[in-house]
Amino acid sequence: MRLLPGLQANAAKPQRLSFESSVLVLALLVALPCLLALVLVLWWYVPISVWSWVLLPSLLVTLILAFRLRHRVVFPLYTLSNLLEALREGDFSLRGSRARRGDAIGDVVWEVNALSETLREQRLRVEETLALLSKVMQEIDIAVFTFDDRQRVRLVNPSAARLLGIPAERVLGQTATELGIADCLDSREARTVRRDFPGGSGRFELKIAQFRQGGVPHDLLVISDLSRALREEERLAWQRLIRVLGHELNNSLAPIKSMSQSLSSVLGREPLAPDWRDDVIGGLRLIGDRAESLNRFMAGYTALAKLPAPKRRLVPVAGLLKRVAQLETRRPMQIECPEDLAAEFDADQIEQALINIVRNAAEASPEGSPVTLRAGMEHGHLVLRVRDHGPGLPPSDNLFVPFFTTKPGGSGIGLVLTRQIVEAHVGRFTITNHAEGGAEAIVVL
Repeated sequence: MRLLPGLQANAAKPQRLSFESSVLVLALLVALPCLLALVLVLWWYVPISVWSWVLLPSLLVTLILAFRLRHRVVFPLYTLSNLLEALREGDFSLRGSRARRGDAIGDVVWEVNALSETLREQRLRVEETLALLSKVMQEIDIAVFTFDDRQRVRLVNPSAARLLGIPAERVLGQTATELGIADCLDSREARTVRRDFPGGSGRFELKIAQFRQGGVPHDLLVISDLSRALREEERLAWQRLIRVLGHELNNSLAPIKSMSQSLSSVLGREPLAPDWRDDVIGGLRLIGDRAESLNRFMAGYTALAKLPAPKRRLVPVAGLLKRVAQLETRRPMQIECPEDLAAEFDADQIEQALINIVRNAAEASPEGSPVTLRAGMEHGHLVLRVRDHGPGLPPSDNLFVPFFTTKPGGSGIGLVLTRQIVEAHVGRFTITNHAEGGAEAIVVL
């Protein structure tokens, strides 16, 4: 019979003694010089008839002490073996009883106990984290699937099962093709699609990520229903718009109705009052003013709803800021901008946005306080800053609500139109209270 190379090597090696046998042999070898010395002494000075009374008890005591030494060395190692076996099996409750510092075996037992406690705490944290993750997976209203390398479902949450209209236990093990969602795994990039599922239809966001489990690549598919969130936002937007429209219409129609009734009463008197003409003219003027205010309101709404797409071109920023500053004469204007700074944007739209911002800053600043216009490049972006020295922003969440205003005669569309212009340039518009007082409007393009 021909053995494998590994087996041949093992067969060629002599059988080594076990650790316990080695300890026993070493203990006997340690006592061997003393026994030889005892034999020599007995040989020279003691008759042979007396040897059995001295030599045999010495041999017996030596054997007893050797076995005792073997036990003292091997027993702690068996204890450590049991502790390590318990750790390997995941039982972190066992502890060694001889754990003490300053002792060779005690140090080892102490470290094993410390390792067991560390592993126990880590497993507890992992179990708590997994319990939380499982709870989140059960409660979130987002469909989550995991697929193995053969596109078979390995994990699914209740939202995903509801989206497919299939119980979760029946989804597990099926392929993406069998479930009818293979097209969702075609692209690795996040995308938004309009799709019909057995459990719902509308617009969905698809996100795919890869991970490894047991060295095997897996896919994580997340499907978010955007229709519900969009409908909720649309409903809230309509509520805000209707509330503002109703408020503005009531502000205009209520005095028109009241004045119409007053004029009817004036013209219905017999005979007419001596000053009836002045009353009618004043009432008609008031009706005309309110109608003009309502017309301006609707024109502002139309401008907000029909903002054209920006036409970008290279624009000198310093010249733009100077033109904006020249239009505001109520407060001193300070411009801080490099003369050679230029950027690509729609000059007309950005100028209109800056006019709105500067007008608000001038109205907020006290008499004689300057308004600062600052421009520069920050992290590769053009940043425009307009700072006033007024009382700062009021505590309100409605600054960017269309037609909301705290100024008498204000239209409530200036800030909204400004943000819409900036966002059309893929930019960012914020207003914050400055640390040194006043407010600062920041436009990042």
